[in-house]
Amino acid sequence: MKSRSLFAAFALGFFLVLITACGNAEGSGNAEESGNAEGGSSEENADSGSETTEVLVDGSSTVFPIMEGIAEEYQKENPDARVNIGVSGSGGGFEKFAAGETHMSNASRPIKEEEKQALKEAGIEYTEFEIALDGLSIVVNKENDWVDKLTVDQLNKMWSADGGVTTWSDINEEWPDEKIQFYSPGADSGTFDYFSEVVLGEEGQIRQDASLSEDDNVLVQGVRGSKNAISYFGYAYYAENKNSLKAVPIVNDNGEAVKPSQETVQSGEYNPFSRPLFTYVKHSALENESVYNFAKYTLENAGEMAESVGYVAKTGSAYENAIQKLNKAAGK
Repeated sequence: MKSRSLFAAFALGFFLVLITACGNAEGSGNAEESGNAEGGSSEENADSGSETTEVLVDGSSTVFPIMEGIAEEYQKENPDARVNIGVSGSGGGFEKFAAGETHMSNASRPIKEEEKQALKEAGIEYTEFEIALDGLSIVVNKENDWVDKLTVDQLNKMWSADGGVTTWSDINEEWPDEKIQFYSPGADSGTFDYFSEVVLGEEGQIRQDASLSEDDNVLVQGVRGSKNAISYFGYAYYAENKNSLKAVPIVNDNGEAVKPSQETVQSGEYNPFSRPLFTYVKHSALENESVYNFAKYTLENAGEMAESVGYVAKTGSAYENAIQKLNKAAGK
């Protein structure tokens, strides 16, 4: 009788160990699958054709107000949609784009040759879309009552590392002998690239004492806080803060001093600082309906949103043609 009890106890113990081992093995398998799902990138989810892919967009701070507004409206109309708009500058955005981390990349300048090469090496095909126009605005403090206009040559002397300018009187002897404070977008910014190309030229270097920031709002605060400050950024940021900032008229190629406005930007009269704004879309990402739908919505609404946040819409059939380009890239 005693031996039977021992045998029964042994059998029960063995059975319990076996159940525990099986449970652990099954739990381990589920954990591994869950880890892979979480570790998988959004790009992998996009390639799988998932209907709930988070659309990942990054790049220019200048383009950001347009894309942020579009994303907000899109998500209101599509409550299940997920759109993430990042700001790492045009250059930083292209780096993420080439690394396969984003579906769309915003830029306030055209893509550079080295960036095209990086995308080619990564096997990424893309299409460029112009979504709006901008007037890069040169701004000073509202209390600055001496600067009535500037030429590109004067801007070059002011911003160049070897321009020799320290005070306002170095530009015009009738202006105050006060030290100028310089605020500039960061080196990853497309606005920085555009300004450097137009004002400093290919070989020129920006002055070393300029305060740099990728956040245009930091630049706005810098100019607001100093009567002797100067900066430059997209027109929308000036328009939003025009009660506390002063846009400097720029002498154009006709010798006329012109302030940035929606009219002068669209007409091209505000030159050489009128410029197009871009978004770039990865072709393979368009296989996913989430990405395609958001890209199409962007092109359908970019003009209206650009106007509402202070930029300038493209004219004529520009957006209809862009949607045709998008459909061709998506194979539709």
